[in-house]
This record gives sequence, structure tokens and C-alpha cells, in this order.
Amino acid sequence: MKIFLIEDETPALENLKMCISGIDGNIEIAGSATSVADSLSWLKNNAVPDLILMDIQLSDGLSFHILKEDNIKCPVIFITAYDKYMVDAFEYNCIDYLLKPVECSKLMNALNKYKNLQHHFINNYSSIIDFLQSSKKNKSRIIVKKGTEFLSLRLEDVIYFFTEHKLVFAVDKDNRKFLCETNSLSDIEETLDEKTFFRANRKYIVNANFIAKFKSIDKSKISVDLLLPLNEEIIVSQENAASFKKWISEI
Repeated sequence: MKIFLIEDETPALENLKMCISGIDGNIEIAGSATSVADSLSWLKNNAVPDLILMDIQLSDGLSFHILKEDNIKCPVIFITAYDKYMVDAFEYNCIDYLLKPVECSKLMNALNKYKNLQHHFINNYSSIIDFLQSSKKNKSRIIVKKGTEFLSLRLEDVIYFFTEHKLVFAVDKDNRKFLCETNSLSDIEETLDEKTFFRANRKYIVNANFIAKFKSIDKSKISVDLLLPLNEEIIVSQENAASFKKWISEI
């Protein structure tokens, strides 16, 4: 087994290496990196490892950016000092989530989980990834922020998502506005159930269960009214109008 380590704290990196060597002498550490940029460079210039152990908070950003940029095709064990990223971690190829300081016994359990998955799918990595990514879409909750607190918001309660001043917000059925952890509406869109949510335009994603009515307007665009009044119209472009009508008719 070849493992790639992503960790920007030297003591934590050395602890991982020590634990791995003590768990199984046959495990090869294929390489290591300390930042998002270094990780992307390594992955670009080396063979895909069997497994990645990945710290989440790195010196130049969150390691989720590595997964988005490189489209990682191998399982990942996330390592962090915080539990607030747990929901986001399992949107990716995550097989375990370890909190720092990492105990060798817990790392051993995580590595055994990988081996059991590998055995179960008879070394068919594409099947492993299909299994791991089955929870990427249609998740039931999203982590949002209200003031200084992080909350787990039920997606069924979200009326719409919108972007403003390069930030992404969710508005729930009680007209409460929450800040999302991502600054990309596209990132949100990728994790949503396509049967429930529709990307109306560059600014809005709407929940079908809260659409009051819609109508055609100039040049075949569509104006959407939600059950909760907004200060501006939500307009579906002419290019997306046909897709919207098809989507709403199939719900």
C-alpha cells in the first residue's frame, strides 16, 4: 500500500510516519506535502497513491481545494483538530475522520477500514469510489454559520441559496439567513438533489417545494415566485427555461 501524507505541522507529520511504520512495515509512504499548492504539484507529477492521509487546515487554505482541483480518485482519511468539517469531509472520498492528536490505535482502525473496503470490492477502485461518493449528492444537511456559531441545517428547510458580495447564503423557511462555508454557489449545487433544487441563474438556487408559481416573460425567460417574498425577481434565463420546465414537470 502506498500512502501520500498531507500535513503542514512537522510534529504531526512525524507522528503519522511513526504510527504507520509501527502498524505495518509493508506500507510505503509515497510522499508528503505541507500545502495545497505542494499537494497539487505532487499529485500532478506522481502516480495516484492507494490512500491519502490529509490534514484539512493547511497554510494556504483548506485541503478540500485539492480534491476539487485534482478530482482525486483514491480514498482519503481526513485529519484535523476540528470536528466542524466532518459533514463536508464525507462529501469527498472519505473513509474516516480522525481528530488531532492522532492516536496510533485509531489510525490503525482507519487503515483496517480501508483494507476491508479494498477486499470487499476485490481491488476494484472504481467501485470503491462509487461507494464512497454515493453520499456526495442528496445529503440531508449542510453546515452553515450564524454569527459565531456553526449549525447543521436541514436541506429540506432551505428555500433558496444565493450569492452576494462573493459570499454564499442559505435562507430557510423561517426566513433566517445563514452564511455557508463555501464561497461558490457551484460547490453547493454539486451536493444537492437535482430533483429538489434547481440553479435558476448565477445568483440563485431554488427549492422546488417552496416555489409558489412561475410565468414566462420577455424573450422566453421565466420569472419564479417563491412562497417567501424576495426583494428581487428570480429570473431563469432563456437558455435554461426549457430545462426548468422539464425539471418542474418531473417533480
